[in-house]
Amino acid sequence: MSRWRPPSPSSTAIITREGFEKLKAELDHLWHTLRPEVVKALAAAAAEGDRSENAEYTYRKKQLGEIDRRVRYLSKRIPSLKVAEGTPADRDAVFFGASIELENVESGESVLYRIVGPDETDARQGWISIDSPLARAVLKKRVDDEFEAELPGGRTRFVIVAVNY
Repeated sequence: MSRWRPPSPSSTAIITREGFEKLKAELDHLWHTLRPEVVKALAAAAAEGDRSENAEYTYRKKQLGEIDRRVRYLSKRIPSLKVAEGTPADRDAVFFGASIELENVESGESVLYRIVGPDETDARQGWISIDSPLARAVLKKRVDDEFEAELPGGRTRFVIVAVNY
């Protein structure tokens, strides 16, 4: 059995201004603050001697690898992102950056979501990726439109209650 995996489909390279600034701040923090601290701690751990039995050295080496991996990803991803500025001309339809209120037709339960780029999703805040099945299904729909989305729990019917930008 091999470890090869097919490459994952590329995500949409779009982001809100707030998300873009957040990614830039994360890259700056990793590169200028966190990485120098870890390198200093790694050098101190390496100076203690036998590296094969030095847990601090092993931990810092792993931590440095994680930081470098994230820095490499952000350094490549940030220049390729397109920042979506402003609001669409048709503010009654659902597009990128919209905050939407949906009602589950079967249960009557109401949920709030904001459609954002894949790099800024946050389930706790209700921010879903534009690449998600729900966002794909709701795009270009209007208030009071009914639609179906294929979710992990099965096909679900929703109606759009409100759209805000």
